[in-house]
Amino acid sequence: MSFFPSPFESPSFRLAWLAGLSKKLLGAGSKNEVLDLIGDALSVPEPGGDPGTLERLADLYRGQVGPVGSVFDQVDRVGRKGLPEVWVGDTSVLASAAVNAAGRAATQMSEAFHGCATVLLTLADAIGAAQRKDERGRGQLLEQRKLLGGKDGFFDDLHENDEEEWDRKNAAHFGSYAVDLMHEAVSDAQEATRIAARDLNKWAAEARAGKMETSELTSVDKLMLADTGVAGADAELNEILKAAELERASARMDLLSLDDEMAMERMLAKSETPQERAYLMKALAAGHSVAEIEEFQGKIHGKDPDWMRRHLTPVVTEADSMDDEGLAPDGSNNNKDYATFDGQRWVQGGDGSEGTCVASSTVTSRAMVDPLYALDLTGGPDGQQDDPEAFKQRLVAEQHRLHTEGDGGENWGGMGPEGQERINDSTVGSATGSDYERQDLDSAADRRAVLTEVEKSVAQGRPVPVDVSGEEGAHAMTIIAQEGDMLQVYNPWGSTTWVSEDDFINGHMGKASSSDLPDAYSVYLPR
Repeated sequence: MSFFPSPFESPSFRLAWLAGLSKKLLGAGSKNEVLDLIGDALSVPEPGGDPGTLERLADLYRGQVGPVGSVFDQVDRVGRKGLPEVWVGDTSVLASAAVNAAGRAATQMSEAFHGCATVLLTLADAIGAAQRKDERGRGQLLEQRKLLGGKDGFFDDLHENDEEEWDRKNAAHFGSYAVDLMHEAVSDAQEATRIAARDLNKWAAEARAGKMETSELTSVDKLMLADTGVAGADAELNEILKAAELERASARMDLLSLDDEMAMERMLAKSETPQERAYLMKALAAGHSVAEIEEFQGKIHGKDPDWMRRHLTPVVTEADSMDDEGLAPDGSNNNKDYATFDGQRWVQGGDGSEGTCVASSTVTSRAMVDPLYALDLTGGPDGQQDDPEAFKQRLVAEQHRLHTEGDGGENWGGMGPEGQERINDSTVGSATGSDYERQDLDSAADRRAVLTEVEKSVAQGRPVPVDVSGEEGAHAMTIIAQEGDMLQVYNPWGSTTWVSEDDFINGHMGKASSSDLPDAYSVYLPR
């Protein structure tokens, strides 16, 4: 019994090993070498997974769709009757709003069960197909080994006649093809597993109300907080509290002293809109004290949701933002959304003229996860300003502060990886409870391998910095969201856009910036 893991447990190692064997077979100079290489290939484990088990799990998920549908029907009937303007929960949520949120939650739950079932069935089919392909490859290898017969002795191996040479080359040719089939099987299974993990992680992040395990709030309160989106925007693309923020807010709520807990509940009950409540909890998730949150509420209380959107949410995702509208002359997507405050972009240097892309990306990332930080920039010391020029001055000053903290280059240009990691830890990680770790991406395989962790992080609401480069230079951006096989990227030139997983993997990241910057060469993962 070995206590050390086999390198074959890594799909990436298996892929590299099989690719090497395929090439070696074509160059094998003796019958014995061909037999050894065939043996090496047959020692590689088949793609793992049990399609039958996956199908049974899918049936379990699919079996929950009907019961959830009946829950929705009951909630819908209550909603149709009309409810008086009464308050429920500890935070004074309107009963009618709670019923509407419950209806949406039931719909989302049904979609999640159906979606998970589909993911598992698709994975079962893909694993089964990969295993059959692997089996075909192994069968051909066994056949070639049988045709070659046993190994030659020392003297037999010294001379090879024409017929023996033909048999060797024939076996090597068909053996290489068989190994290629096994390689494809591993690759197919690996990609299917990655896609399934991506989609299941996304569905898990969407199970939002369940992220709040605190006993200090009622189920209605939790439901409403999880359901609240940015005013005037697609709610599912613009939740105020992301999955990890709901978890952090819940955990912090449980750690509050009795006095702080009561103060927090009073603030939530006092809030005039669902958005106000959600931003208060987002502030708690970002690590602020109850005293700081009380001061924050004093600045935003009574403001309409549109005011809160402008001042507290730097990036709003439009419903049509994923539409393919082709490429601009510089190679970037035509379909971009601009991150603005009263017309002034969240852009490096205030006008795009400086090279503070690292610091500027970090500033916007922090503002996305911390509404107090965002309001300091947009609203000024008293939180009441609506002045784009004053915002620009504060924004640039904060970019310069972080550029200096990260030992950025002279004339506000460039920053090294150590400084980039340090300011992401101190600025973003301090609000998200994460420690950022740089991961180099030297190949398409590296980029493919890191996608699952990137997508899981952004689905939970943890931004992931990404560095891109080309022949003329480099640039820092941030991956901020994921939907299906698409990644939303914030560019500190003041815009957001969507790129595909294929763009990220295969050197087409210029769609988020320009064609001069196609290759993602590193990410900083929140751990």
